[in-house]
Amino acid sequence: MDFKSQRILSTLHSIHFLMRILVVTQYFWPENFKINDLCQGLKERGHDITVLTGKPNYPNGNFFDGYSFLNKRIEYWNGIKIHRSPLVVRGKGNSIRLFINYISFAFFASLRVIFIREKFDKIFVFEPSPITVGIPAILAKYLSKAKMYFWVQDLWPESITAGGGVKNKYLLRSVDWITRFIYNHSNKILVQSKAFVSYILNQGIKEDKLVYYPNTTESYYIKCDLDETINNMLPKGFKLMFAGNIGEAQSFDTLLKTADLLKKDKIDVQWIIIGDGRLKAYLTEQIVKLDLVNNFHLLGSYPSEEMPKYFSCADALIVSLKKDPIFSLTIPSKIQSYMACGKPIITSLDGEGSKIILNARAGFVSQSEDPLALKEAILKFLNLSKDEKITMGNNARIYFEKEFEREYLLDKLEIILA
Repeated sequence: MDFKSQRILSTLHSIHFLMRILVVTQYFWPENFKINDLCQGLKERGHDITVLTGKPNYPNGNFFDGYSFLNKRIEYWNGIKIHRSPLVVRGKGNSIRLFINYISFAFFASLRVIFIREKFDKIFVFEPSPITVGIPAILAKYLSKAKMYFWVQDLWPESITAGGGVKNKYLLRSVDWITRFIYNHSNKILVQSKAFVSYILNQGIKEDKLVYYPNTTESYYIKCDLDETINNMLPKGFKLMFAGNIGEAQSFDTLLKTADLLKKDKIDVQWIIIGDGRLKAYLTEQIVKLDLVNNFHLLGSYPSEEMPKYFSCADALIVSLKKDPIFSLTIPSKIQSYMACGKPIITSLDGEGSKIILNARAGFVSQSEDPLALKEAILKFLNLSKDEKITMGNNARIYFEKEFEREYLLDKLEIILA
């Protein structure tokens, strides 16, 4: 049976089989994560969604206004009941503080599970890091006698080596054991990238547990006309826009070195950076040090609903990651948002993410941490005609609708769960 037929049958089936789903995630509204929209999408389809999460403190590392360690144990958002567990905030995000943050959520959320009185058909776990989010989910699984579905966004223990610099072999061995334990107690393991499959198989997990389930993006990410008001606020010239976390994983040193090379060749590129993160101060210092103040423009953070308007003002969008085997397996979630807005994309990225851009004929790619290659990719784009650039943007949107469109993936998730 092809997937379109399955989709029709699933839609008919879901009319008679609405599910009570507990979503376990360390991060949720008002924090800005993809799981917010997925929960809303399932709720729109009539499923009863309950969320077990922590107190919001990402990315700034402090409790959001109105939240504290003990208050707001239960909230409601758009008809979704939220059980909030205490946790120790992540602070400035150093390794020790993150470890405490992760463990505190796993511990307190496990206690919280015991006092949740609702019964559930399914337990759905969102894991962008840490893997320990699976611990309270396993307890909920057995208390509710429900099946557990674990959606892997980051591979552990590889993620803490690549993103956190952890090298201690005893710690990595312990984390690997915990990861295998959680995977073995999951009924299905959903992976956001096909390249994740071989890594998880090497951890001793059976292949029939694994299901490819990529990220989509929120429905407000659409192709829109140039926003004149925003465009008038931005610098003139060729605008290359980055949106997202300003962190170590994004390899901003590569962007800075590329900008310096372009400047020395008297090629005018305006780098528009939208977002925040723990390396923002470092980025600001390097911009001054390299005399790139007139080329880099740090706009800060804006509501994600406004991002399509900003994207409309960019000539191209850029995605970058540092060079590491784990990142070559990952599809950065911003790729789906970029493609949904129908803009050409330039990458400094190994593996799966760049492969998607090439398959979609949606832009130019270069390898991670290679400023010369990124410079050449930008020059190739600059040399395109206006019509060729428009075609690249249209290709991005077409590929998004085929592979990552929101309603299509919600249909697929209902099939997986049902």
